Amino acid sequence: MIAKTEEDFNGLKEIGKICGAIRDELVRSTKPGMTTKELDNLAGELFEKAGAQSAPKGVYDFPGYTCISINEEVAHGIPGKRAIQEGDMVNIDVSGSKNGYFADTGISFVVGNGKDILQTLCDVVKEAFDAGLEKAKPGAKKSAIGKAVHNVAKKHNLTVIKNLTGHGVGSSIHEAPEHIFNYYDSWDKEILKNGMVIALEPFISTKEEEVFQADDGWTYLTEKSFVAQYEHTIILTKEGPIITTL
Repeated sequence: MIAKTEEDFNGLKEIGKICGAIRDELVRSTKPGMTTKELDNLAGELFEKAGAQSAPKGVYDFPGYTCISINEEVAHGIPGKRAIQEGDMVNIDVSGSKNGYFADTGISFVVGNGKDILQTLCDVVKEAFDAGLEKAKPGAKKSAIGKAVHNVAKKHNLTVIKNLTGHGVGSSIHEAPEHIFNYYDSWDKEILKNGMVIALEPFISTKEEEVFQADDGWTYLTEKSFVAQYEHTIILTKEGPIITTL
């Protein structure tokens, strides 16, 4: 989406604020012993209270209001009976819509005291996001974002997931640009535009660079790696990026 009008900016900011607030409340509410379904039910209540709709449920008929992934689950985890344990790395991904505008945000975090590498991943993925954000400017090459993200990963002797990417968002949950890679692709010569709305979401991995889909048809997994994600919806402007999901 290219945001052009005051209505666009206000609508994007409203749903961004809602999704960001739901994300933060779910993080605060995450406790050892809770099931992911209990956490997701809270998200459903918060969506209803805000007069907004869950994007995965509404657009894709996903079996949950949010995607909640634990440890080996990288993305699109289905809320269910799995209980969250002390030391788990949890990813909560919240996307929603209101009045025709969409936002998408996510964060990985460690519950209580976990392995040092898990907290390192969460710290590095935030650093990678910030590095990518610096390159997210109208007139810049989209590929510069991925290069910046990958450079941060390599600096910490980590890598990125290459078959999960950021994407355009705004008037639908996934739209052009279809891919915002987390690595440099010399063939990606697209130029970022003023008003473009994107979901910037680095995935930083301890080892593997690709995920595979589980038999449930939704969840993305790794075999031997931990992966952290950090995502915000951003409006690119000449005056600087507007992060709607803070």
